[in-house]
Amino acid sequence: MFASLFVLLYVAHLLADYPLQTDHQAAHKASGGWAGWSANAHHAATHIVTCGAALLAGAALLDDVDISMPVAVGALVWIGATHAVIDRRWPVQWWMHHTGQSQWAQHGGAAHVDQAAHVAALLVAALALSA
Repeated sequence: MFASLFVLLYVAHLLADYPLQTDHQAAHKASGGWAGWSANAHHAATHIVTCGAALLAGAALLDDVDISMPVAVGALVWIGATHAVIDRRWPVQWWMHHTGQSQWAQHGGAAHVDQAAHVAALLVAALALSA
């Protein structure tokens, strides 16, 4: 069940992060003020809805997916919250600065560290759902 849940959440993540993310969200989700927080919250909500739909589809269509509603709600809150924090960009910048990756950050590495952090959060969600 873990593999199915992880794939469902990962595909939903990719959909929410790329084709379902608006230009406004991408440009402003790390900005200060109302516009930044609003863009960030809407983007995180897109992840929650998309991952929720993926979990519902998996539960309905796959024999090996049987999830608890309270655990699913917790996993979706986790996904939305971690996505919102990571996308404020300062956690990735902090990580790269404190792990000797400053040069890589200046040459496009932040996007890769960002995605790795999101995938790690999805891993935790999939583990919780399959436990």
